[in-house]
Amino acid sequence: MTIMNDKTREFVAMHRDEDVRELALKAKRVEGLDLSLALDQIAGWQIASKKLPQWASYEGIIYPPHISMEQCSSQFTAQYKSEIAQTLLASAATVRARVSDSAESDMQTAKNVFQLSDSPESDTLVAKRAMVDLTGGFGVDFSYLARGFSQATYVERQRHLCDLAEHNMAALGLDQARIVCGDGVEYLRQMGPVDFIYLDPARRDEHGSRTYAIEDCTPNVLELRDLLLAKSQYTLVKLSPMLDWRKAVADFDGTVREVHIVATGNECKELLLVLGQQMHEEPSAPRVFCVNDNQRIDYDSAAYTQGLRIGGKPLPEVKNYLYEPNASIMKAGCFDLVEERFGVTQVGPSSHLFVSATPVADFPGRGFAIEAIGGMNKKDIKRLLNGTKQANIAVRNFPLTAPQLRKKLKLADGGPVYLFGTTMQGCDHVLLRTSKI
Repeated sequence: MTIMNDKTREFVAMHRDEDVRELALKAKRVEGLDLSLALDQIAGWQIASKKLPQWASYEGIIYPPHISMEQCSSQFTAQYKSEIAQTLLASAATVRARVSDSAESDMQTAKNVFQLSDSPESDTLVAKRAMVDLTGGFGVDFSYLARGFSQATYVERQRHLCDLAEHNMAALGLDQARIVCGDGVEYLRQMGPVDFIYLDPARRDEHGSRTYAIEDCTPNVLELRDLLLAKSQYTLVKLSPMLDWRKAVADFDGTVREVHIVATGNECKELLLVLGQQMHEEPSAPRVFCVNDNQRIDYDSAAYTQGLRIGGKPLPEVKNYLYEPNASIMKAGCFDLVEERFGVTQVGPSSHLFVSATPVADFPGRGFAIEAIGGMNKKDIKRLLNGTKQANIAVRNFPLTAPQLRKKLKLADGGPVYLFGTTMQGCDHVLLRTSKI
């Protein structure tokens, strides 16, 4: 791997906040300056300062070319994966301790799972656990997962990424990290059991075209399922957010323990499946976690299989507030859960908007105050718009697209008015004029 020389490092430090395209045009060619590497580092640091602020705060990190930085996990999603791993293993340790036959076996269980801190001033138990990331890549996910393990192995086929990871993990102070350059599937076959495995299969085919189906990704995790279950207590698989999570669960045939739908900025980023051995003879439905930044809910998928009750709740007579679920709720399809947990009512069977008479605290999405409701006739439209020249327009289960509705109403974009076109119970097409709460 190319390590920056002093001349290149000085250039990066001096121009780190400048526009990379302008630098590429105006920078003077100086002896000893690797301009291409310097520009990659400046662009990489600028992306990391927003996407990976913790990484950006460390000196000595070497960043890959632009496309790898755009495709890598964000700090939020990487930290969330680490949270999943630690929660799973802590829960498993608690269960093992509870089923022990005696105090002596309780202690033995603890010794097997933990090692005492070396510090004589502390009796804190430090996790003695091992993990493997079989698809290392740039190493962002690995760097956060590794922090919760005493042994952490990164496996990657591409030598330049391994060199990059070895340098960066040292720069991040991850002394427990071990870098292996090799094929992840072959490594899986020959390795011993570990506590936790992570995979992020490549979602591009041999021609570079994007793929989504699990069996079209590399490696095919469905083919590796039994081996993964034999080699780890839990396996976390990152899949395309485009996939139908219910079909993905069915494809893994009863081995999915948890489904995590992860969004940030109200954009669905990742679908994560936790695989684990069956605890009972009968396969149990996984628990589903819907995450959008600090908005989080979870539920038992067996209790909410359809996402919508047959018939639904009747609409309240008074409709003062409108609620739009965040992207993770939309992806999960748990609309009956939302009704039950937050006391709201679905506008219509396929509209995925909710109304209530009173404001709802902590709703997982956006909330709006309803100012007026009307149909699509000229009289109603005139009353609803009341001289309005611009509005934010959204449609849900509506015969017109948002651009078509905007053109029909002759409205510019923006402003404080939020206009929703949707279909109410009874198949009535309506417009709701609202303002954001």
